[in-house]
Amino acid sequence: MSSDRGYNGMPASELDVEWVKSERSNPNGECVEIGLLRGGQVAVRNSRFPDGPALVFPREDVAALIRAAREGELDALARR
Repeated sequence: MSSDRGYNGMPASELDVEWVKSERSNPNGECVEIGLLRGGQVAVRNSRFPDGPALVFPREDVAALIRAAREGELDALARR
């Protein structure tokens, strides 16, 4: 089954998406992978569990998170 729209918790294997991860990921398999869905949403999964659940977010929300991280707005979270 492939889907243009995902929902949170759906099996990642049901999404018609090309998964990618950072080139900086370590080889132990504890990575976050992302994929762009046809409907414009962004899916996220744990690379250790490729058939496990996927989280699906609006593309604008993911862009806002990336901007916040780049601008240091999330630095306090890393110090906890």
